[in-house]
Amino acid sequence: MKKNLLILLSVFITTVLFAQTSSVKGFVYDKETGEPVIFTNVYLKGTKYGTSTDINGYFYIDKIEAGTYNVEVSFLGYATFNKSVTIKDGESRKLNINLEKSVERLGDVVVSAKKQEAKTEVRMSVVKLSPKEITALPSMGSEPDLAQAIQVLPGVVFTGDQGGQLYIRGGSPIQNKVLLDGMTIYQPFHSIGFFSVFETDLISNADIYTGGFNAEYGGRVSSIMDINLRDGNKLKQSGKLSLSTFGANLMLEGPLKKQKEDSKSAITYVLYGKTSYLEESSKLLYSYANEDGLPFSYNDLYGKLTFSAEGGSKISLFGFRFTDQVLYKNVSNFNWNQWGLGTKIVVVPENVPTIITVRSSFSNYEIGLDNDDNYDRYSQINGFDFGLNFHYFMGRNDFDYGVEVMGNKTNFTFANSVGRVISQVENTTEIAGYLKPKFVSGRFVVEPGLRLHYYASLNNFSFEPRLGVKFNMLEWLRFKLAGGLYSQNLIAATSDRDVVNLFYGFLSGPDNLPKTFDGEELTTKLQKAKHIIVGSEIDITRDINLNVEAYWKIFDQLTNINRNKLYDDTSENSEEPDELKKDFIVESGDAYGIDFTLNYEKENFSVWLVYSHGYVNRFDGDITYRTHYDRRHNVNLMTSYKFGKTKTWVFGLRWNYGSGFPFTPVSNYYEQLVLNNNIDPNVESFNGQVETVYGDINSFQLSDYHRLDMSIKKSFEFKKSSLEAAFTVTNVYNRKNIFYVDTFDNERIYQLPILPSIGLSFKF
Repeated sequence: MKKNLLILLSVFITTVLFAQTSSVKGFVYDKETGEPVIFTNVYLKGTKYGTSTDINGYFYIDKIEAGTYNVEVSFLGYATFNKSVTIKDGESRKLNINLEKSVERLGDVVVSAKKQEAKTEVRMSVVKLSPKEITALPSMGSEPDLAQAIQVLPGVVFTGDQGGQLYIRGGSPIQNKVLLDGMTIYQPFHSIGFFSVFETDLISNADIYTGGFNAEYGGRVSSIMDINLRDGNKLKQSGKLSLSTFGANLMLEGPLKKQKEDSKSAITYVLYGKTSYLEESSKLLYSYANEDGLPFSYNDLYGKLTFSAEGGSKISLFGFRFTDQVLYKNVSNFNWNQWGLGTKIVVVPENVPTIITVRSSFSNYEIGLDNDDNYDRYSQINGFDFGLNFHYFMGRNDFDYGVEVMGNKTNFTFANSVGRVISQVENTTEIAGYLKPKFVSGRFVVEPGLRLHYYASLNNFSFEPRLGVKFNMLEWLRFKLAGGLYSQNLIAATSDRDVVNLFYGFLSGPDNLPKTFDGEELTTKLQKAKHIIVGSEIDITRDINLNVEAYWKIFDQLTNINRNKLYDDTSENSEEPDELKKDFIVESGDAYGIDFTLNYEKENFSVWLVYSHGYVNRFDGDITYRTHYDRRHNVNLMTSYKFGKTKTWVFGLRWNYGSGFPFTPVSNYYEQLVLNNNIDPNVESFNGQVETVYGDINSFQLSDYHRLDMSIKKSFEFKKSSLEAAFTVTNVYNRKNIFYVDTFDNERIYQLPILPSIGLSFKF
């Protein structure tokens, strides 16, 4: 069978190669830095021939008739590039294009380019974020960050400022995969919910898939975050130093071997470090928030070295170490750290319209929670990841395929409220392959996909077809559809029923599952899901766009840690029900809703309005309940305005509203006598401990959440550097948003109050 597949693949590639006529290919670079300009539009003016650059800045236009053409390249923030090129019959013309920065608005050129891309890409349930888009949002703590940008995306629910988690269209954090240059990042966000582990100015692109992602991604049942960082300035040394009342950032980049005009080869580096001193500065500035200071601290360090060849091929080596700690009320010490090493090789063959990417990495993540109740928790996951990917360019059509091999080790220890210990040490291996062609024909764009994923340690095979389709009905109206089958092995080391829990560890390949679920025998240990998403894109005017998407995620099988375990799973307890002795429980559920995104952009003013209406349910075999992150209504309104004679002032506002989260009420309390093998206690003097009787799970609802954030920035341009001063206010009108209620003493714990911040950012 393998031999037949190789023969078919060889025939396909050969057919593609021999079908070529004349073509134009090459790279688009930023003239000041030598960095690739990604997703910019390259087309032959006055013809139907055109494409956009990929993540490497590479473009390829084929099946061109011989003749003389005007190659035009346009992208917001750059001067339009024009060059006359004569192409001979059968010739493959190579161009390396350098774009110059421009302060002029490109107007109709950019709008036309965006519309052309919208017609040739499915773009279902994906938002592409660049540093410009992230910095356009009002920033908390005076520092723009990916974590803040993701919170305002359609379908994303954020549970709070303190240790809050992101839930994407009904999926929990464990069901979201985060990739950094192809490496899996197990914890991308710090405990204070304003900051991620990524440096905004180093991000070249961040693709956020909220569902319906195609076959190149796997191992998760809800969503994907694919983040790529820049390789570094090829022409000069540069950097950024930022200081604010929250923390400090330092970024350095530049060439170790400078790129020259006669040769595009270079060796570059990037370094960045971030630290928070909020724990100390808050005692002086925000003592009203917490008399002991805000207990959050973190440190991040990342480095990357890239060897770039003249033809566009390159090798990158990178590594990181991220740490986080919270000391909450002097009763619990929470901390995590992760480190990793990785390589990414991009090969651009001279005479074949393809790009080959090889990546490999190893990472380690550890998390611990030390409580004064002696119920400590610990989790570790480490392992390797290898991937080989091929991308063939065929005019407006593409063909992607690849293989992945992953392996990890998990180590986990947990004690529940009755002292029952759940522990696991497990080694797992996964092997996957995928195919994803893209066809553009007439008004249709079709992306069928197929992923074959084998979980070797579980001896489970998952067949996962995927599909994305777009129909360009009218010039201003497009319809789209996406869906597929998805699977994953990893589960969270916490229960989805825990409303507040900073501890978020990982388990893999759970063996101690119930034999049946809802009266049927379990035939797989994998978690399974189906996605169905339909939507439309409407160009209301040239400057106003509306995107509407309705989704339904069906979680056929989910695994959750069993918080109610009372007995060890031994022969002595064989008569006890599974729900009281198994380490894990099985659930099913679904998430469905509709998202609206309205975007207006005109000159120096922009508005982004997002409304999401959703439902998230779980069924544990006995009851159906709402998850604690089931937010019915979620609204984000953002606006940004540039003003002043030279447009160096920027004013931004963000208002977020969310209907209340469900919670489980307390119905009563009782005194439990702990005998400790004392069979004849003196009940008149014996003191028990207070225990809680809860009502129906998540049957009540908290008050609504809303918060207004504001920022104003002023930039100063010098000859070879710039300075930006920022003043931000988080929670402008000091709304008391509920965090949780301590059920023992009925104390209400609130999210963060009003937090003003000032910051300076110096670029050189």
